[in-house]
Amino acid sequence: MECNISWLLLQMGVPVERIKKMGEDDNFWTSGVTGPCGPCSEIYYDFHPERGYSDTDLNDDTRFIEFYNLVFMEFNKKDDGSLEPLKQKNIDTGLGLERMARILQKVSNNYETDLIYPIMEKTSELAKVPYGLADDHSKLNLKIIGDHLRAIVYLISDGVVPSNIGRGYVVRRLIRRAVRTGRMLGIKGDGQGNLEGAFLPVIAGKVIELSTHINPDVKDRTPRILEELKREELKFVQTLERGEKYLDQMLVEALLSAKASGTVPRLSGKDAFLLYDTYGFPVEITAEVAEERGVSIDMTGFDIEMENQRHQSQAAHSAVKLAMGNSAELTKDVPDTKFLGYETLSATAIVESLILNGNPVLQVSEGSEVEVLLNRTPFYAESGGQIGDHGFLYVPQGENQHKSVMEIIDVQKSMGNIFVHKGTIREGVLEVGREVEAAVDAKLRQRAKVHHTATHLLQSALKKVIGQETSQAGSLVAFERLRFDFNFHRPLIDDELAEIERLVNKWVGDATPLQTKVMPLADAKGAGAIAMFGEKYSEEVRVVEVPGVSMELCGGTHVSNTSEIRGFKIISEQGIASGIRRIEAVAGDAFIEYVNARDYHMKQLCSTLKVKAEEVTTRVENLLEELRITRNEASTLREKAAVYKASIMATKAISVGTSEKFRVLVESMEDTDADSLKKATEYLIETLEDPAAVILGSCPGADKVSLVAAFTPGVVQLGIQAGKFIGPIAKLCGGGGGGRPNFAQAGGRKPENLSNALEKARSEIISVLSEKAK
Repeated sequence: MECNISWLLLQMGVPVERIKKMGEDDNFWTSGVTGPCGPCSEIYYDFHPERGYSDTDLNDDTRFIEFYNLVFMEFNKKDDGSLEPLKQKNIDTGLGLERMARILQKVSNNYETDLIYPIMEKTSELAKVPYGLADDHSKLNLKIIGDHLRAIVYLISDGVVPSNIGRGYVVRRLIRRAVRTGRMLGIKGDGQGNLEGAFLPVIAGKVIELSTHINPDVKDRTPRILEELKREELKFVQTLERGEKYLDQMLVEALLSAKASGTVPRLSGKDAFLLYDTYGFPVEITAEVAEERGVSIDMTGFDIEMENQRHQSQAAHSAVKLAMGNSAELTKDVPDTKFLGYETLSATAIVESLILNGNPVLQVSEGSEVEVLLNRTPFYAESGGQIGDHGFLYVPQGENQHKSVMEIIDVQKSMGNIFVHKGTIREGVLEVGREVEAAVDAKLRQRAKVHHTATHLLQSALKKVIGQETSQAGSLVAFERLRFDFNFHRPLIDDELAEIERLVNKWVGDATPLQTKVMPLADAKGAGAIAMFGEKYSEEVRVVEVPGVSMELCGGTHVSNTSEIRGFKIISEQGIASGIRRIEAVAGDAFIEYVNARDYHMKQLCSTLKVKAEEVTTRVENLLEELRITRNEASTLREKAAVYKASIMATKAISVGTSEKFRVLVESMEDTDADSLKKATEYLIETLEDPAAVILGSCPGADKVSLVAAFTPGVVQLGIQAGKFIGPIAKLCGGGGGGRPNFAQAGGRKPENLSNALEKARSEIISVLSEKAK
């Protein structure tokens, strides 16, 4: 600690009165609970040295700003909290660019530097609120937009698009907060007269202008950035007004409830989640608005609601742990597995460990499902989207004979680079220390190689057809198909999908040899190799290149020539999350199987319809039209039959009341469908005339109940509403429903209760009308 101070005194000549010694809480930096740490020097700039140095408060941000920090890394903090000297000591340093700009430009805060102020100035222009004349609240809002728009532009430029997952959700939250903040400043539409326009792209133009000499890529990606901002803003605005009204109503109710009960105003987690799920309100915005009104949020309840609805769109690309309780303990003496699978599909290896039901064992016998660790292997372990190899382990007994056989059905990585071979002992026994012959299923490996290389070609085709900005968001390379997730804001049209297929198949037909190299990460990126955004790579990386078409960082297995792919076909394209699309496709043997299956079904269809293949579509369309007409005719006949039944049933109506007579009819129409039941009810309500009440029920199918209630104006005027009346009746049949005061429909799942439910309806409507009509 003393050397920490002495460099200021001796080497820098800083007067002793301008050096303030602090305790461990302020001047000792740690990287975490454990790890490198050491004393630090925090360097502040003093805007008012004339005030002297006695009783100075470094937290006074009107006078001081910390702009530089030096950490003297000399210790390692252990699990027990004790410190041990580092073998390699160093100095970790950090300087705040915006803070230094503030000092040099002599402005009162970071936002007023030339890094952010022009963005706020553009926002002020749209809001017609000059920054210098704005009140503190408006200045805060201008700072929020200046800060957020700069971050948003760079994130979208780097390929992060708004979505509801991961980093995409961070961008979406920032955009939506900026939109709401702009509206609070009074910005309407695009701020330039178009009330239906978006203002964020206008401000983003200034951010891009400021970025030109710092990061030219941002300017090159301007169309994509502005389009994403426009789309996201306009989509949010559609629900923002309704959401704001609903939130305001919630907050009013929370405040009134708290006042009545003498408690602290609190918004339930369920309500906060409803705003998030239905109106797209990030919970941070809800919390911010609620705080302005003095209302807190039940975040625990919100997290529970989120967890209940959470569905992962793809499995995380992370190492798979062993099945045993303590994989670290088991593998502490097991070296990393040497992977031989790039060069060969078979090799001899030594069994390092056997795991049975999560526990290490020395031997396993026939029928056991076991995990095997080898010292080396030709089996590819699942990673980078490619599934693990299948195959066999053999313990040889003699020439062309095997003492034991294990079928491998999956290979995963654990504890870094240890390969876990999972499978079943089909013959004999397997022991730790035994030499085995490891053989990969060559046909399945070839299918995986074909699909993996096809995935690289697919990504290149996507970039050519829909734009270079699109990027991979996930993938699956399996034996029977490939799946590729990518960032894009809309469904691909048929012409785009056709062009993507055409490009991939052209590259397949070009019969281009692949090139695979291992090189430093910096060199690979410099050569233009595509890296998965957010993925961590080692200093040495494997680069797979299809010259002139694709170059990616990839550890997977690939064909040696694109001609091995043989053919490529897209099976489906769909959205899986906001801003994320998914393509599924087949190639190689899977492509041939897919085409043959479709050809077989087409031949069957042609035979059944007695037409040629090119006439199938027209024939099916004609059949569907004939079916539509027939169904309409059948529906009309059913409705006429129901109305005829109703005309006979009308005589069963009874009169209720003394001063005024109400006509009441409550009946079952057996198996009449819901639409016909509605027609019958409408006929009866017209026939019986005002005042009248009609309630009908039916069982149109197994486990299905239909109910209809219709009341004339004379009944509704008494305060009896069909929508409210039918709901409790439907509950008796295991269902529910509702509607308007004069007409309502409901359903249920318990036909056996219909008779009792209608009897209940009859007694209740007669009772209430008798009471009202006295």
